[in-house]
Amino acid sequence: MLEFLKQPVVVTAEINVNLVALTVMGLVNRLWALSYPRAVVFDEVYYGQFVSLYMKRIFFVDDSGPPFGHMLLAFGGYLGGFDGNFLWNRIGAEYSMNVPVWSLRLLPALTGALCVPLAYQILVELHFSHCAAFVAALLILFENSLITQSRLMLLESVLIFFILLAILSYLKFYNLQKCSPFTAGWWFWLLLTGVACSCAVGVKYMGLFTYMLLLAIAGVHSWHLIGDQTLSNVSVLCHLLARGLALVVIPVAMYLSFFYVHLTLLYRSGPHDQIMTSAFQASLEGGLARITQGQPLEVAYGSQITLRNVLGKPMPCWLHSHKNTYPIRYENGRGSSHQQQVTCYPFKDVNNWWIVKDPGMQQLVVSNPPRPVRHGHIVQLVHGITTRYLNTHDVAAPLSPHSQEISCYVDYNISMPAQSLWRVEIVNRESDTDVWKTILSEVRFVHVNTSAVLKLSGASLPEWGYRQLEIIGEKLSKGYHQSMLWNVEEHRYGKSQEQKEREVELHSPTQADISKNLSFMARFTELQWKILTLKNEDTEHKYSSSPLDWITMDTNIAYWFHPISGAQIHLIGNVLTWASANVATLVYVCLFLWYLLRRRRKICDIPEDAWRLWVSAGGLCVGGWAVNYLPFFMMEKTLFLYHYLPALTFQILLIPVVLQHLTDHLCRSQLPKNAFSALMVAWFSSVYLVYRTFSPLTYGEPTLSAAELRALRWKESWDILIRTH
Repeated sequence: MLEFLKQPVVVTAEINVNLVALTVMGLVNRLWALSYPRAVVFDEVYYGQFVSLYMKRIFFVDDSGPPFGHMLLAFGGYLGGFDGNFLWNRIGAEYSMNVPVWSLRLLPALTGALCVPLAYQILVELHFSHCAAFVAALLILFENSLITQSRLMLLESVLIFFILLAILSYLKFYNLQKCSPFTAGWWFWLLLTGVACSCAVGVKYMGLFTYMLLLAIAGVHSWHLIGDQTLSNVSVLCHLLARGLALVVIPVAMYLSFFYVHLTLLYRSGPHDQIMTSAFQASLEGGLARITQGQPLEVAYGSQITLRNVLGKPMPCWLHSHKNTYPIRYENGRGSSHQQQVTCYPFKDVNNWWIVKDPGMQQLVVSNPPRPVRHGHIVQLVHGITTRYLNTHDVAAPLSPHSQEISCYVDYNISMPAQSLWRVEIVNRESDTDVWKTILSEVRFVHVNTSAVLKLSGASLPEWGYRQLEIIGEKLSKGYHQSMLWNVEEHRYGKSQEQKEREVELHSPTQADISKNLSFMARFTELQWKILTLKNEDTEHKYSSSPLDWITMDTNIAYWFHPISGAQIHLIGNVLTWASANVATLVYVCLFLWYLLRRRRKICDIPEDAWRLWVSAGGLCVGGWAVNYLPFFMMEKTLFLYHYLPALTFQILLIPVVLQHLTDHLCRSQLPKNAFSALMVAWFSSVYLVYRTFSPLTYGEPTLSAAELRALRWKESWDILIRTH
């Protein structure tokens, strides 16, 4: 029974020395002196703010993309013990001692380092030689722009890592498909493909480009699989279901999980609350939740309410009135009703309070028991402080002459009677008997006499309206645009019939119990919509550029400048690598078209297996470059050179593909092969020399003199910072 103990236990392992060496070089290359400079570098001022908010559990919205990348950076801060206390307000500001700079930059640096062995393995899985794979890895290793981007608290290196991991995982899965489908390894690489794709999209929406490319490639392979007569119908179905699970279902589930973790971590009210709906704000700790805690759920006759416009654009605002009236005549000569102004005011104010009144009764307090207002009920809205009724009539609005003016009725004893009846329409109702609910119900107010709908126009009134936003009666209302929708944000049951007592009541905080917990899907849907639709005003940046500038690297970005020593960090690529990548792309396209035309004439210049390899490798590399580059021509946003780095990575992978093809199929005798090899050695030595030349601008040290900096300005369009004194 114990016979096995008589022999030693032997474990054998195959170690790819190339892979180990490349990984070590990548780590040294990216992690060396990672804490330098100990100052805020370029977009660290942007991402650092979100890291601090994560540390303090304060909710925020970033319109640049999903939260997974921010959470990874925050995880680095958590590992370093960062408490979030740092003012991220200026590029170049020195970090205080409580900021763990090394930890905050660690994850981008690690992912950047791992891109080197990933590039090697991708070329191997594409069935190219280990020499070609080694060249691809070294080109990634010595690419100055990728080094710069991975040594700072930025997300491009993380994005590229997950993109390359997704590509590698799918290639390993596809190669296993031929010999051992449905094995443990087959499932592992297939599932890892989906996980890596979801992580890439979760870091930045740019990852969606590569995800779509992989889905297209998987679709082509699945189409070929369906035509394979050696597989049974059940087997084909199992293959398709497995791909659907791994490449669609799991990425969607993981994407949702990123938001779930994000919303779980950020449970406190913060500076970005105002752009969210009242229901979302009320689900956060503090802020609106503190104000509205315990409010009555059902709006009743006599309720005192504030009404927030659901649209939230151009800014969040509340239905508001004050004692001032519309001018008798506007600047353009048109006349007004001279009634009390009604506006939308972007701040909390006592003049935002309204009382829901039953038109058939005079009392302005809630009865016992309360009589709830339901969908379709007719109400009057009484301004709490001035006690005037919300009104509209056939008078043109001040800035929107095709719509009706909204006012609070003032009786001037002229032939203009009050028209103050409004029908409550609950847009998100479940039935026609739904009760109007605090925060949860989105309501449209339809004027009974004219059928006009209470609407926020978004225009700012002149000085006489204190620059507040215009409210109008939309005569022709089709659909339910959010500018026509309102929700009750603050709510109390009115108890005071006397005006003076009621004013005191309106100034006091609201109290009573209500559960406003939104489901995760409701919060996710709202946050996702805000991320996709929220647009900051894009201003022209000094270092912004167009996609045409990227190919030839006619632009650079000065990331950091030391005010005393003059040391600086720039986003500048390895000029020779960028030029070689462009040449390789051009050569591939020309050769591909040449081969294609010749094959159409039944002339095969290369063997069939070489043609398939040429198409598949080029389709992946050129396709990856195209899908990560061309979409930027259609984007209306401020663009920077670093947006090109994912596309550049695919171009770099194409260089050894083209070089090996030229060596194997165009250099047919030994002499041309030897000459070509010598030329490649000289070329790669030049790549390394360029890398070393620009290293001071990549790592920020050593400090260069003014003459040395001028010598590095290889293009007139580059902005190298040179001190003049």
